[in-house]
Amino acid sequence: MMRAPAVAIVGAAECDLGVTGRSILGLQAQAITRALADAGLPLRDVDGLATTGVSRFSTTQLAEYVGIQPSWVDSTFTGGGAFEMFVARAAQAIEAGQAEVVVVSFASNQRSARSRSLAGVLETHTPEAQFESPYGPLHPISHYAMAAAAYLHRYRATREQLAEVAIAAREWALLNPVAYRYGAGPLTVQDVLGAPVVSTPLTTGDCCLVTDGGGAVVLTSLDRARDLPRPPVRVLGYGEVSTNTSMAWPDDLATSGAAPAGRRAFAMAGLTPADVDVVEVYDSFTITVLLTLEALGFCGPGEASSFIQGGRIRPGGALPLNTSGGGLSYCHPGQFGVLLLVEAVRQLRGECADRQVPGAEIGLAHGTGGILSSHATVLLGVHR
Repeated sequence: MMRAPAVAIVGAAECDLGVTGRSILGLQAQAITRALADAGLPLRDVDGLATTGVSRFSTTQLAEYVGIQPSWVDSTFTGGGAFEMFVARAAQAIEAGQAEVVVVSFASNQRSARSRSLAGVLETHTPEAQFESPYGPLHPISHYAMAAAAYLHRYRATREQLAEVAIAAREWALLNPVAYRYGAGPLTVQDVLGAPVVSTPLTTGDCCLVTDGGGAVVLTSLDRARDLPRPPVRVLGYGEVSTNTSMAWPDDLATSGAAPAGRRAFAMAGLTPADVDVVEVYDSFTITVLLTLEALGFCGPGEASSFIQGGRIRPGGALPLNTSGGGLSYCHPGQFGVLLLVEAVRQLRGECADRQVPGAEIGLAHGTGGILSSHATVLLGVHR
């Protein structure tokens, strides 16, 4: 088993969120410069860059735009969980001497552009399309709806229980002034269940937002981090797995590939789920959270629907989850994984004001991409 790298996140920031009217590259540059300012590092020190979703040449286009010539880049496209994968690649590059300061970033202007597309038209001439396209699935929600239907049927869970994910996310968003739903008021079970159905059994209340936004994190070695103004947040462990590109492939729709990713991350860190103080998991849809919590070992198969009840994942609960408000109520610019990292870092540095989790020392960020297709876990900790 690999050891934890001597690498830390030293800067984290969002770009403008909501409806910005800005270009994608403009938002990217904003996120990067803010994260570097947070880290106390100049742009000229950046020699590593990881991003995705801007174009086929994501890193080269962005590097040119911000005026750097990095010696190491990564533009792996695996959906919203790519950014947790980038943390692993960046840590490895720093330890190997390929780069000293790596920026992981993402942004999109989906809401301003009135589009769900990140980079063109979805490819329909794929091997699996012949089995799925005739049924007219809505991508990606129909695939997640199938997983939700399978889960609710197998474990006799209820739609009311599933709604708790969205209700808790809204409670956190009401404590976050930059959240898209800040000030919108709390959600009720009836609000979620009574919202328009998009793909049975999921309503609009089960779905993530569509907003502009993005963010960036800055990584460097622990040795260098000690001289920087912010407390370093150490990368303790990481793991990933890619499972499927279609819903015709998985043997079990109600089981997430997050399990092996989580096991690898916990093993590297020498930790268990019981050690985690704050959890940031991808909430593209409410069902994503239930499947992920079970896969990561916070509860057993079929237990998440009951596990999250009683305020457990709300502010003040025993398992603070998606403390920014998540993709359901904070923002969701098409790919959310980098903002899971931003929030985890802020919580571990004690910077979250009204939504701060007291004494948070260990954080988990887990990204999910595609249609439950790729999964990546990162464990972070306060470095002393």
